[in-house]
Amino acid sequence: MPDLRDLRGRPIGRPNGDPASGRPHAPGAAGGNGPRSGAAPSGHGPQPAGRTRAQERIDELDISPAKLVADIEQLRSELEATNARADEYLAGLQRERAEFSNFRRRTTEEREQMLGLAGEDLIRKVLAIADDFDLAIDNRPADLAGNSWVDGVTAIDRKLRILLDSEGVTEIEATAGSPFDPRQHEAIANVPGSGRREGEIVDVVRRGYKLRDRVIRPALVAVAAGGQSAGEGDASDGPTHHQTN
Repeated sequence: MPDLRDLRGRPIGRPNGDPASGRPHAPGAAGGNGPRSGAAPSGHGPQPAGRTRAQERIDELDISPAKLVADIEQLRSELEATNARADEYLAGLQRERAEFSNFRRRTTEEREQMLGLAGEDLIRKVLAIADDFDLAIDNRPADLAGNSWVDGVTAIDRKLRILLDSEGVTEIEATAGSPFDPRQHEAIANVPGSGRREGEIVDVVRRGYKLRDRVIRPALVAVAAGGQSAGEGDASDGPTHHQTN
């Protein structure tokens, strides 16, 4: 029978290292070479060291080229979706800012318009007083010419005109002989046989005024109707001189 030995050089299957004995070692026998109670069993090689959780997670990772390409494509699609949402949010923010700017501008214009309407109503009331001054001055008796009281009333009228002018109120041009403008004049009478061309102003009944560029009260005028034609008016003005060639 061949001499069998373990890794430590001890005979296998022979008690006390006796090669002639064929009896196996009794477990726990005194002087025996068997494993003692409580002793760790001997292995057949070095045991592997314990692996950490991080090492196990590293082993679980898939780093194959196909997996990496798939991850890159997924990240690229997520980036494109994120950029699209960012552009959408930016466009929405710009629209909101533009709408707010327009709202603020409209609010300012409406407030100014309301203040302007309130001022315009006050100016109309002041113009009624100015009309009374005009009537009083234009119809003053001739025997009061040079009277100090009349001069004081005239001075008050001038101050009132200066006040209106400072607020942007100007008088509408309307004189006898000027053409009628329906945008600035209001015809209250048609005067036939006035000696003027049809459509010309014959008389100004009440002055008209503009507040800056807007007419707040048109001038009341009398307009010529059925008057002389342009050719007749030219003939009545004087002889026409013809040039001969």
